[in-house]
Amino acid sequence: MSWRATVLTIFPEMLPGPLAHSLAGKALKAGLWRLETVDIRNFAGDKHRSVDDAPFGGGPGMVMRPDVLDAAIAGVGGVGPLILLSPRGCRLDQQRVREFAEMPGVRLICGRFEGVDERVLEARGIEEVSLGDFVLSGGEPAAIALIDACVRLLPGVVGCAEALAEESFAEGLLEYPQYTRPQLWQGRAVPEVLVSGDHGRIRTWRRAEAERLTRERRPDLWERRLAVQDPAAEHDRDREVE
Repeated sequence: MSWRATVLTIFPEMLPGPLAHSLAGKALKAGLWRLETVDIRNFAGDKHRSVDDAPFGGGPGMVMRPDVLDAAIAGVGGVGPLILLSPRGCRLDQQRVREFAEMPGVRLICGRFEGVDERVLEARGIEEVSLGDFVLSGGEPAAIALIDACVRLLPGVVGCAEALAEESFAEGLLEYPQYTRPQLWQGRAVPEVLVSGDHGRIRTWRRAEAERLTRERRPDLWERRLAVQDPAAEHDRDREVE
């Protein structure tokens, strides 16, 4: 059975969007994964198809109603965990993406307005996931990004499996610099080691560059990597903080 993404949204016309193209689009046509979009408004009980209401306690904006969203969740089925794309959620990383890709599928709720009534999140055990410390107009772009990240990990989607093993975050490191023809461009030459033909030197150079970039650009990743390699050092740092 192919991996399945079920997306609950008030703007189903926004999908598949970019997912209909490139690797994800080819895999979708080939049946390697399935996409189901669900219009939450179809589960509203009034003639205006209202899905939101004013927040208790006052304040700006509107809040998605728990009864309507719960009816949508119950009415569509789907497989996999229930996930709300939300700026207050846990930060999505490659490890969590791998976990989602290994499941039968995911059910993604695209938030809108000021948020979703907390009671439906608690009642349904909905996991909140964030792409980063910024705010989007709605959860649809985030859902597309999460699906794309999962789909490219599915068997048969990426032609060269080795590419997945060497890309950013595969080993907790950013990817090393890449070069192609022409060998000399605007006075800038490709590093000599890459044209040496010495595959051992090339592997060593690429690993060193990946480590350098990670230290410089993502010290948080570098610290995490050091902690995994040397748990005792991490314990000592924690004791110093105490």
